[in-house]
Amino acid sequence: MMMTSSVLTKSRSIEDILKEAESKKVSQVCLQFVDINGRPKHMSIHVAQLEKALNNEILLDGSSIQGFRTIETSDMAFFPDLDTFQVLPVARDGERVTARVMCNIHNPDGSVFEGCPRGNLQRVLKEARELGYIFNVGPELEFFLFKKDADGKPTLETHDSAGYYDLAPDDLGEHVRSEIVDYLLELGFYMEADHHEVAEGQHEIDFRYDNALRQADNVINVKIATRKIASKYGLHATFMPKPVFGVNGSGMHCNMSLASLEGKNLFYDPEGEHQLSETAHHFVAGILEHVQGFTAVSNPTVNSYKRLVPGYEAPVYVAWSTANRSALVRVPAKRGAGTRIELRSPDTAANPYLAFAVMLQAGLDGIKNKTVCPNTTQLNIYKLDEAERKEYGIASLPGSLNDALHLYKKSKIARQALGEHIYDEFLKAKNAEWDSFRTYVSAWEIEQYM
Repeated sequence: MMMTSSVLTKSRSIEDILKEAESKKVSQVCLQFVDINGRPKHMSIHVAQLEKALNNEILLDGSSIQGFRTIETSDMAFFPDLDTFQVLPVARDGERVTARVMCNIHNPDGSVFEGCPRGNLQRVLKEARELGYIFNVGPELEFFLFKKDADGKPTLETHDSAGYYDLAPDDLGEHVRSEIVDYLLELGFYMEADHHEVAEGQHEIDFRYDNALRQADNVINVKIATRKIASKYGLHATFMPKPVFGVNGSGMHCNMSLASLEGKNLFYDPEGEHQLSETAHHFVAGILEHVQGFTAVSNPTVNSYKRLVPGYEAPVYVAWSTANRSALVRVPAKRGAGTRIELRSPDTAANPYLAFAVMLQAGLDGIKNKTVCPNTTQLNIYKLDEAERKEYGIASLPGSLNDALHLYKKSKIARQALGEHIYDEFLKAKNAEWDSFRTYVSAWEIEQYM
């Protein structure tokens, strides 16, 4: 599916941004974007080039970015989203005052590049808006903090022995999280909460819900800030889904809702079953119907499937519930304006622009087709055996990246959500990743068979 237009908001003017940069003595500006894997990328320019950048006159070489262009057609252009321009918190230790702006990537003639993850999400959000919906997301980002060795390389030694919701002094990461949150608040982020997670050295930062585009930007910038601040304390922050065997992995639970163009929550119906609207039921049905096909996008690495195993609070069974955390989709107790559903399978390795796009497309498909929602599951699914799960009609998520890719190739929703270019490039990159893993001789094999 080709992209037809970009949907950049421009409530701020170029003149306003130039005045702000001058008044705050900005000297460097980062033009920020992501590749197909969701890795943050940027080009730094001197503030003297800012006006040129804001007028979409700065080019980049797309041939070196995974999933972008070949060397024969490599020239591409930055198209900054003016509303995302931010001067970073006050420079310390003699650093230059720096600003950043999130960018879409376009072809040099100004047409939309169909391989830009951010622009692709805008395309799907535009489709939802034309149907009368605004898609809101509230991600919960989990991560680990590990010590570094004498050479500055990360180890698997945690910096604390705390557990779920523990306090200092057991939670030695509390001051690190606090500085991360303070930094994000200075940038205008609305944080819901932060706390220690279940595993030693594991932490969580929760976002207040907002529109999906802004939240995808926020996920990227929270990751950047977390790594930067952790490094200041001599720690390594990782969003790897399962860095330590035998303990919980790191997820990115996604709380989702649809609002009307006027801002009314469309998932709430005080007279509906579970006080959920028909729209909410159809959206959940769409997620459950298509989740196996988009799991490769929401859980995109070989390591992702070391987290998606029973016993570590990661849901692997395709079911939904109004409270049960063993179900894939959960409906938190809050009703009214806070009514939402929570998809618990995505992890922190996912490209948020692509993950939010496939989730929204799946939910919209359920609404368009009025897909019937299955009954809720209130049982602890982890305690059911295979025969019992089959009796209840509860399927499982794919057990490996290879299995997920086979289902991805059959998914019309994934293709529709990502567009032809990203769909094909993602498949190509992940097949290569699986093949590299498949042929690699690991330390476990040496230990078991040598």
